[in-house]
Amino acid sequence: MPAKPAKTIVSSSAHEVQRTFFPYARYTSVVGVHTSLIAFTALFLPQTSLLLWPSLAHFDRPQSQFQDALTENPVITLAWIVAGLVILQVWWAGWIRQWCFEYTSRGGTSDEIKMDRYQFDRGRFLRLGRAAVFTSCVALVYHVIIVLFGAPSASHIPHTFLLAIVLALLSTLTPAYALGPPSFSSDTSSFITRLNWTRLFAEFSPRNPIERALVYPAVSTLLGAWLGALPIALDWDRPWQAWPLTPLFGGIAGYIIGSLSALSVSTLKWLAEENIRREQSVKQKTT
Repeated sequence: MPAKPAKTIVSSSAHEVQRTFFPYARYTSVVGVHTSLIAFTALFLPQTSLLLWPSLAHFDRPQSQFQDALTENPVITLAWIVAGLVILQVWWAGWIRQWCFEYTSRGGTSDEIKMDRYQFDRGRFLRLGRAAVFTSCVALVYHVIIVLFGAPSASHIPHTFLLAIVLALLSTLTPAYALGPPSFSSDTSSFITRLNWTRLFAEFSPRNPIERALVYPAVSTLLGAWLGALPIALDWDRPWQAWPLTPLFGGIAGYIIGSLSALSVSTLKWLAEENIRREQSVKQKTT
């Protein structure tokens, strides 16, 4: 009879080493890179307009040339940011989904691991396509909501729709790819997906670092965009007050703050749990 494949056995000392090591080291580095690239996309990618079309520069305006590239044509600025965010958010969503697999996968034989990997990789592009369709639908909903909140309905339609796309990319694409988009199907998988979306984005009760990495940036993006709209009402008549620049950069700033907040909360929770485990181990040794 063929020999059964051996299962990997990890000693208790190895578990102790894994517990004492900071478990979010890779998450920290990836979040740092991701948020830095988001900031670069928002501030520096639109500067490409001045390289391609130098005639856009106006030296008689009361602001620097750096700001001029962002405010001269908001539609071009939004288009550059959307192009950069599509690439960044697809990469980020893939990394989060990979983290979900590693977080939930169980140890087992090599054949079981290969089977889990096959199930995980199967239909990747189909899943990404569904997430993109769901994100596009959410962008349409955001567009309507932004108009209801006071955005111009008969004019500036490209401005408003591109803003809605940015908000949908930042708040929806990653959860839709990692969790799967919610649907009204009656099967068990769809029911569980709806429950997860309800718990995360209606009850706001994430239970682990991955869920916090999904919820905090999404909520902070929408909150930042809403707060970013406040300076438009001021009668300063500045170029940076053009619609929808302040909600755009408010939403991006909110996303960055939310991502860093998710990392900070997860780290603090781990430190608190580690401290409790150490106190319990000390009590067990003294008794």
